[in-house]
Amino acid sequence: MTYVREDVQTALNLMASAGGPAMHEVDPPMARQMMAMMTATMERPAPTLQRRDDTTFPGPGGPVPVRIYQASSPAAEGPVLTYFHGGGWVIGNIETHDSLCAEIAHQTGWTVVSVDYRLAPEAPFPAATEDCLAATRWVAGSPDAIGHKVTGQILAGDSAGGNLAAAVSRELAREVPLLAQWLIYPGTDMMAEGGSMEEFAEGFLLTRDSMIWFMGHYAPDPRHRWASPLHAEEWDGLPPALVFTCGLDPLRDQGRAYAARLVETGHRTIFREAAGQIHGCMQLRGGIPSAQDDLLGQLADLKALVA
Repeated sequence: MTYVREDVQTALNLMASAGGPAMHEVDPPMARQMMAMMTATMERPAPTLQRRDDTTFPGPGGPVPVRIYQASSPAAEGPVLTYFHGGGWVIGNIETHDSLCAEIAHQTGWTVVSVDYRLAPEAPFPAATEDCLAATRWVAGSPDAIGHKVTGQILAGDSAGGNLAAAVSRELAREVPLLAQWLIYPGTDMMAEGGSMEEFAEGFLLTRDSMIWFMGHYAPDPRHRWASPLHAEEWDGLPPALVFTCGLDPLRDQGRAYAARLVETGHRTIFREAAGQIHGCMQLRGGIPSAQDDLLGQLADLKALVA
């Protein structure tokens, strides 16, 4: 019998009772509105910070918006956590992940930079990765907007953002100082079949049909190392990793396999799996209170990894 946490089941029942079309049955603009509404209803209030500022930097396709979070006045130098939001490369933005990024800054004391990369289908693969590469290089240059010297970066992201964090970590490991990669239920294998993709294809928020919908709009080359980092040939010199998966997630097995490959290739890796939890829970911490505990556990692991 599949284990489902009580608060997860309550949240799933609530979302099912709302009715309406499924995400894969609407166009991207409507899907973006649906995600924004779900987050507004199910997310925790963001903590109060000393700084939450929006700015842009020049990207490969035009200005890229970023939001900078600081819980208090920063020291003269320190790390930055650069965050890439989830949403299948099609939905999601700075606003849907505002509470999460503010919570990370509040709990760690680090500067957090949230990146609003280009979305598909308006900007298909590899536009998102290109913007995230540019963002990482921009942060590494200690721009005045950060407000302190950047001593290194933690690259983090959930779902599609976890894919982007893994790809950028791989691409820039020898170019900029990277302290860690934090991959939250990441997509690492666009050729995955069977296993958790089949077992949790329906009924646990992220579905197989929605994954097909995302891929159709993002239009990646599934064999490219940016699209499927699990199948990349080069595994030397990657930063230490924290990989978080959820027990009821279609992407669970991809995250497990990526963590195992990191361990096999000699990289310091912390693997954490939340039994009975669903994909997307980091933006549902109001409706799924146990997800806040999952976040705090990850942050404790991440601080230990960086230390």
